[in-house]
Amino acid sequence: MTNIREFKKDIDNLIFEVISDCFSYIETHHDNEEDDIVTIIDDAVSLRNDLIARINNPDGKDNKRIVKTYFQTVSKDLVDGVDKLFSRLSALSSAKKKE
Repeated sequence: MTNIREFKKDIDNLIFEVISDCFSYIETHHDNEEDDIVTIIDDAVSLRNDLIARINNPDGKDNKRIVKTYFQTVSKDLVDGVDKLFSRLSALSSAKKKE
């Protein structure tokens, strides 16, 4: 497991990629789906804030096994959350291509 500082940087980098792709989508597709994109950005920021708060307040600080499992869960939630955000953005892009 990486240290907490690196883990927080990974969270910020992945969330930044989602937000960056959202802004790129807005710039390349001038349509009325901007509200959907803003919702994805809001959800990305909420995910980031939730994960950082969870990292700052881990469960079972005295038991290394519990802490390790806790951070594995946070890491899995990060990957799943970012994947869902990218899937939502991809779905908007796919819907746009069909039109």
